[in-house]
Amino acid sequence: MSRIKQINRLQAQIINNAQGRVQENIELGTELGTELCVVAAFYHFTDLPDYESLQAPLKQFCADRQLKGTILLAKEGINSTIAGKREAIDALLAYLRSDPRLQDLEHKESYCQGIPFQRMKVRLKKEIVTLGVPDIDPRHRVGKYVEPKDWNALIADPEVIVIDTRNSYEVEFGTFKGAVDPNIEVFGQFPNYVKEQLDPEKHQKVAMFCTGGIRCEKASAYMLSQGFREVYHLKGGILKYIEEVPPEESVWEGECFVFDDRVSIDRI
Repeated sequence: MSRIKQINRLQAQIINNAQGRVQENIELGTELGTELCVVAAFYHFTDLPDYESLQAPLKQFCADRQLKGTILLAKEGINSTIAGKREAIDALLAYLRSDPRLQDLEHKESYCQGIPFQRMKVRLKKEIVTLGVPDIDPRHRVGKYVEPKDWNALIADPEVIVIDTRNSYEVEFGTFKGAVDPNIEVFGQFPNYVKEQLDPEKHQKVAMFCTGGIRCEKASAYMLSQGFREVYHLKGGILKYIEEVPPEESVWEGECFVFDDRVSIDRI
């Protein structure tokens, strides 16, 4: 099958799946006389040895569709939050998933009026999320994923220490009740926190979370390398949790900081 046919087929699948999910939001936008913007967040760890060659065509693809946001490319994969019209977001996701290395890419969506980014950036990086520890590779070893619907039960276990792996200024906006704040300013400080404050023998069950899940991928891989045996992390992060867990069942407190002009959100 040609690349164009793959893109068209995947785009059709995405549109069909999305129609029911966003119908209420579209109707709201119509009532207000404005078109809601779709904000898509996604990442995927995979081998991209040619990541540098992907930069220019990907930037042009986004520019042609008036998408704005940031895409990070590295040998270990892709990480992005991007915004635009429904059809433009669908086209980008189809374009990316037509690459066999990215066909399993998952994304999360939220909605707002107006694009919350000023420009489009496609950047080349050493890591798609910077931990700064060589040989930590979530593609080969990672903690146990916990679905949002199962998260409340896990963190209610008194034997589980719950750790917020985000930066301190993010934690100030909101966090899960009872979660530990490592008081870090950048994610690269997380290994020092683990070495100084945690003990594999004392802390035998560890549950972690972050905004979209990517930081916990590396954090859990790192902790396993340090001898921690039971390491869990919230699949899809806070964004997926507040999307799927009804407010009356939620144990999330406050808002979730996001890296765009919205600053924070409390619902999807």
